[in-house]
Amino acid sequence: MLKIGLFSINNFVCSEPEPLARVARAAESAGLESLWTGEHVVLPDPQVPPSPVPPEGRMLDPAVALAYAAAVTERIGLGTGIIILPQRNPLVLAKEMASLDVLSGGRLMLGVGVGYLQPEFDALGIPMEDRARRSVEYIEAMRAIWSMDQPAYQGRYVSFSGVQANPRPLQQPGPPIVMGGRSAPALRRAVTMCEGWYGFALDAKDAAECVAGLRAEAEQHERPAALGELEISVTPRGRPSAEMVDEFAALGVHRLIFVPRGETVDEWLAVVEDLGGLANP
Repeated sequence: MLKIGLFSINNFVCSEPEPLARVARAAESAGLESLWTGEHVVLPDPQVPPSPVPPEGRMLDPAVALAYAAAVTERIGLGTGIIILPQRNPLVLAKEMASLDVLSGGRLMLGVGVGYLQPEFDALGIPMEDRARRSVEYIEAMRAIWSMDQPAYQGRYVSFSGVQANPRPLQQPGPPIVMGGRSAPALRRAVTMCEGWYGFALDAKDAAECVAGLRAEAEQHERPAALGELEISVTPRGRPSAEMVDEFAALGVHRLIFVPRGETVDEWLAVVEDLGGLANP
């Protein structure tokens, strides 16, 4: 059965506490599998391509929003879709995500990506050119601090030893990491380093191409057995329907994460109700 998730739990209507709580509870009651956040720490002003959101767009911090959602729900999964990994200190992020995993009872899925907005990197003082190599090290370093008896890591961008960071995540050796991005290197990182892959705003043709790309990377690069089967998540384009669910399931997608439409919380709740029908046909 294909899983159904809800995007934007930290954005737009859900950037206020009461609507966020109402939508999160409704999603859980409707039988949705997961709630997902987006992220941009800052946005270009004025908006310039490829920025997807105008500068006045409201986005709560993913960790804060998901911790709030965790407090008002009991079972529903909590995903970052995605955190821009090279813009974060990996040990600080590892602490935040371990804390979220503990407080949520082990419900976290850590979606990450390398980013694409030059003005955002410039504002944060992070070089964009080495963001992919930096992200690989950050994933390795976070897993080390989460799971090693004597955590240590030596890399070009992050090095540490002789330290501990507790509490550890409930999920061991750490929360599942989901790699976002459609480029060949992103698909390769998903296959070789991550439990999952996430494609955003894809139609069925785009998704089929990405699934084929993932399979091609799996034929060329070894996937560590400890990662298990690669879980494929997609935010689809178009209006949700049973036909859409069947179409993506046939492609090998495991989860659809829908973006609600509407200007009010009542409109979002109506979308959640409709998605509940897809999640529980």
